[in-house]
Amino acid sequence: MKLAVIAHDGKKAEMVSFLNKHYNFLHQANIDIIATGTTGTHAQNAGLKVRRVLSGPKGGDAQIAAQVAEGQIQAVFFFRDPLDKHPHEPDINMLMRICDVHNVPLATNPATAEMVLRGLTQASDSKK
Repeated sequence: MKLAVIAHDGKKAEMVSFLNKHYNFLHQANIDIIATGTTGTHAQNAGLKVRRVLSGPKGGDAQIAAQVAEGQIQAVFFFRDPLDKHPHEPDINMLMRICDVHNVPLATNPATAEMVLRGLTQASDSKK
Protein backbone atom coordinates (compact mmCIF):
# COMPACT_ATOMS: atom_id res chain seq x y z
CA MET A 1 0.00 0.00 0.00
CA LYS A 2 1.16 3.53 -0.74
CA LEU A 3 0.23 6.62 1.27
CA ALA A 4 0.86 10.14 -0.04
CA VAL A 5 1.57 12.90 2.48
CA ILE A 6 1.49 16.62 1.79
CA ALA A 7 1.42 19.55 4.19
CA HIS A 8 1.27 23.28 3.78
CA ASP A 9 4.15 25.15 5.41
CA GLY A 10 2.19 25.89 8.58
CA LYS A 11 1.27 22.20 8.93
CA LYS A 12 4.55 20.42 8.15
CA ALA A 13 5.55 19.97 11.80
CA GLU A 14 2.07 18.62 12.54
CA MET A 15 2.41 16.10 9.68
CA VAL A 16 5.82 14.91 10.87
CA SER A 17 4.47 14.57 14.41
CA PHE A 18 1.48 12.58 13.13
CA LEU A 19 3.72 10.23 11.12
CA ASN A 20 6.05 9.72 14.09
CA LYS A 21 3.09 8.99 16.36
CA HIS A 22 1.92 6.27 13.96
CA TYR A 23 5.34 5.04 12.88
CA ASN A 24 4.92 1.52 14.29
CA PHE A 25 1.64 0.92 12.48
CA LEU A 26 2.93 2.36 9.19
CA HIS A 27 6.09 0.25 9.42
CA GLN A 28 4.34 -2.98 10.48
CA ALA A 29 1.66 -2.58 7.81
CA ASN A 30 4.44 -2.13 5.22
CA ILE A 31 2.97 1.18 4.02
CA ASP A 32 5.18 3.07 1.60
CA ILE A 33 5.09 6.83 2.03
CA ILE A 34 5.43 9.26 -0.84
CA ALA A 35 5.63 12.98 -0.09
CA THR A 36 5.90 16.28 -1.86
CA GLY A 37 9.41 17.72 -1.76
CA THR A 38 9.55 19.93 1.31
CA THR A 39 7.16 17.80 3.37
CA GLY A 40 9.29 14.80 2.47
CA THR A 41 12.47 16.58 3.50
CA HIS A 42 10.97 17.38 6.91
CA ALA A 43 9.90 13.75 7.32
CA GLN A 44 13.32 12.45 6.27
CA ASN A 45 15.04 14.85 8.69
CA ALA A 46 12.90 13.30 11.43
CA GLY A 47 14.23 9.85 10.49
CA LEU A 48 11.24 8.65 8.45
CA LYS A 49 11.65 6.73 5.21
CA VAL A 50 9.77 8.52 2.43
CA ARG A 51 10.09 8.85 -1.33
CA ARG A 52 9.94 12.46 -2.48
CA VAL A 53 8.46 14.03 -5.59
CA LEU A 54 8.62 17.73 -6.51
CA SER A 55 7.41 20.35 -4.06
CA GLY A 56 3.71 21.16 -4.35
CA PRO A 57 4.05 24.53 -6.09
CA LYS A 58 6.50 23.01 -8.59
CA GLY A 59 4.20 20.14 -9.60
CA GLY A 60 4.37 17.66 -6.73
CA ASP A 61 0.60 17.80 -6.16
CA ALA A 62 0.10 16.95 -9.84
CA GLN A 63 2.61 14.08 -9.65
CA ILE A 64 0.72 12.60 -6.70
CA ALA A 65 -2.63 13.12 -8.45
CA ALA A 66 -1.32 11.22 -11.47
CA GLN A 67 -0.35 8.29 -9.26
CA VAL A 68 -3.80 8.37 -7.61
CA ALA A 69 -5.40 8.26 -11.07
CA GLU A 70 -3.19 5.30 -12.03
CA GLY A 71 -4.22 3.37 -8.89
CA GLN A 72 -0.75 3.52 -7.35
CA ILE A 73 -1.74 5.49 -4.22
CA GLN A 74 -4.42 4.18 -1.87
CA ALA A 75 -4.75 7.17 0.53
CA VAL A 76 -3.72 10.82 0.69
CA PHE A 77 -3.06 12.86 3.82
CA PHE A 78 -2.95 16.54 2.88
CA PHE A 79 -2.76 18.70 5.99
CA ARG A 80 -3.99 22.00 4.62
CA ASP A 81 -3.68 25.41 6.23
CA PRO A 82 -7.13 26.96 5.74
CA LEU A 83 -6.01 30.31 7.16
CA ASP A 84 -3.37 31.07 4.55
CA LYS A 85 -3.42 31.79 0.81
CA HIS A 86 -1.76 29.31 -1.52
CA PRO A 87 -0.69 30.32 -5.04
CA HIS A 88 -1.06 26.74 -6.30
CA GLU A 89 -4.69 26.38 -5.17
CA PRO A 90 -5.76 25.05 -8.62
CA ASP A 91 -3.31 22.13 -8.16
CA ILE A 92 -4.71 21.43 -4.71
CA ASN A 93 -8.27 21.43 -6.02
CA MET A 94 -7.24 19.14 -8.86
CA LEU A 95 -5.70 16.64 -6.43
CA MET A 96 -8.80 16.68 -4.25
CA ARG A 97 -11.01 16.16 -7.32
CA ILE A 98 -8.89 13.23 -8.53
CA CYS A 99 -9.18 11.60 -5.08
CA ASP A 100 -12.96 11.99 -5.28
CA VAL A 101 -13.14 10.66 -8.86
CA HIS A 102 -11.10 7.58 -7.96
CA ASN A 103 -12.68 7.08 -4.51
CA VAL A 104 -9.35 7.44 -2.69
CA PRO A 105 -9.51 8.50 0.97
CA LEU A 106 -8.29 12.07 1.47
CA ALA A 107 -7.61 13.40 4.96
CA THR A 108 -7.05 17.13 5.24
CA ASN A 109 -6.44 17.23 9.00
CA PRO A 110 -5.06 14.95 11.73
CA ALA A 111 -8.51 13.94 13.04
CA THR A 112 -9.56 12.59 9.66
CA ALA A 113 -6.16 10.98 9.06
CA GLU A 114 -6.55 9.20 12.41
CA MET A 115 -9.90 7.78 11.25
CA VAL A 116 -8.40 6.60 7.95
CA LEU A 117 -5.60 4.83 9.83
CA ARG A 118 -8.16 3.17 12.11
CA GLY A 119 -9.94 1.91 9.02
CA LEU A 120 -6.69 0.57 7.62
CA THR A 121 -5.96 -1.13 10.94
CA GLN A 122 -9.37 -2.82 10.93
CA ALA A 123 -8.90 -3.91 7.31
CA SER A 124 -5.47 -5.28 8.18
CA ASP A 125 -6.83 -7.14 11.23
CA SER A 126 -9.69 -8.71 9.25
CA LYS A 127 -7.22 -10.21 6.75
CA LYS A 128 -5.42 -12.13 9.52
